[in-house]
Amino acid sequence: MPALTAHRLLTDLAATQRRRLALAVACGLLESALALLAAALFAWVASALLVNHQPLARTAPLLALWLAALPLRGLFGYARETLAQNASLAVRKRLRRRLLDHLAELGPVAVAGHHTASLAYQAVEQIEALDGYFARFRVQLVLAVAVPLLVLGVTFYLDWLAAIFLLLAAPLIPLFMALVGMGAERLNREQFAAVSRLSGHFIDRVRSLTTLRLFGQTRRAGHSVHAAADGYRLRSMRTLRLAFLSSAVLEFFASAAIAVVAIYVGFGLLGYIEYGPADELTLFSGLLILLLAPEFFQPLRSLAQHYHDRAAALGAAERIAELLNQPVPANRRGDATHPAPASDKDLLVLDAASVAHPGRGTVLGPVTATVKRGDTVVVTGASGSGKSTLLQLAAGFVAPEEVGTCRRARNLRFAWMDQRPLLVHGTLADNLRLADPQADDAALTQALSSAHLGELLARLPQGLATPIGEHGAGLSGGQAQRLALARIFLSAAPLVLLDEPTARLDRHSEQAVMAALADLQAAGRTLMIATHHPALIRLASRRWQLDHGRLKELFHG
Repeated sequence: MPALTAHRLLTDLAATQRRRLALAVACGLLESALALLAAALFAWVASALLVNHQPLARTAPLLALWLAALPLRGLFGYARETLAQNASLAVRKRLRRRLLDHLAELGPVAVAGHHTASLAYQAVEQIEALDGYFARFRVQLVLAVAVPLLVLGVTFYLDWLAAIFLLLAAPLIPLFMALVGMGAERLNREQFAAVSRLSGHFIDRVRSLTTLRLFGQTRRAGHSVHAAADGYRLRSMRTLRLAFLSSAVLEFFASAAIAVVAIYVGFGLLGYIEYGPADELTLFSGLLILLLAPEFFQPLRSLAQHYHDRAAALGAAERIAELLNQPVPANRRGDATHPAPASDKDLLVLDAASVAHPGRGTVLGPVTATVKRGDTVVVTGASGSGKSTLLQLAAGFVAPEEVGTCRRARNLRFAWMDQRPLLVHGTLADNLRLADPQADDAALTQALSSAHLGELLARLPQGLATPIGEHGAGLSGGQAQRLALARIFLSAAPLVLLDEPTARLDRHSEQAVMAALADLQAAGRTLMIATHHPALIRLASRRWQLDHGRLKELFHG
């Protein structure tokens, strides 16, 4: 399948809202048709009053029709904008869902290669940058072709020489738009890259604020953030300067062309021009041509105003397409071809499975092993031997090489916990319900008790509504680890994967965590634990030893 490009991404997204965009174009055409009708009625009334000397009462029906056309034109304009905005909103929702689904399919290991601030910026700001393209530019692109052709046809019928003047001036606007667009697209790409870097730079400084204060580097860090922000300001002003300059040039050419038509009509009506159809000009035809000349250029001028929306959308879509082009590991796709294990007792079957990372070669394997229901498998080995990679392979976060296979029980659910459990800014209940959003307070309390946090809960005045900060701020390391264990009790997942669950804990917290793990073991859960801790090794019914990615089973109890 060919790689997704920015142009193809925008085209595919537009195809999902073809009906709304087509209706928006139809409303725009009707709006322009009413503008032409209003101009013709006004010219007819003026000619009847000033040339034919008809009484005002006889022109009243035409005046009433002219007055009715004006608000009706506004209604069609409102409908056009509403339909285009709704199409843009639907497209952005669809793309954001697609991007988040793709990130979920990639898994945490692949996503870890991207800065969280950059991913957040892509999922929010860069997708929002597509708004102008679908809400304004896409519809205006069609109107900028259809409406001038319609006006040109009417003008040619009235006076072919005036139509030639309009036709000669028309290509200048698209020409300058193309020249400006190439520069604007490049600037927008640079601007989006600069914002991604600025986001990562700022969030890194915020996360490291305590360390910076300890070493007295806060002022220097502030200067670095200020310098990065000032660089972004300069890029933004460069982009705006180009946009305003291009608009001024395009307005000049449109105004000059309208002035030429006005001079021609004026001198033609005065009889100073005898060439071509000039001597046939009347007040009606001359006034109508003058009224139609701005309508001829208005769609092109609007397209020029929205042309920077196209440049911004292409710059954003290019970065989004790069992320969507990142391949999903085979074992995380819905079309994975490896069948489930033959035995219902087998949760996980590894058959000559190997894992390789770019630039590092093979870091695990080949591994051939089976994990059965109720096993407690402890994986030991030196740092860098592949323990964490083995757990990631078991979870499906990474894919094995094409030669080996990793088969899991059908619809296998697993729970994951490592040395730094994920805790979000919110309450205790919010963090627990990450495992089971429908759990009631009684289930949450029972899960905390199972993780040996019952005493802590009893001491908290707000109970489950007690707020905690991001990364567990307000809790000790042991309490944060046991809160993550409480989520495992709440999840009821049959397979539990734990990566160094007792690292950096004091003795009391270690004992509480080990007691909770023993309870999970007694409940029949299947545990896979990567650890060096002797007490956790004693929990094992099976022990695997990893040495430079090669697995050896030391005992099978």
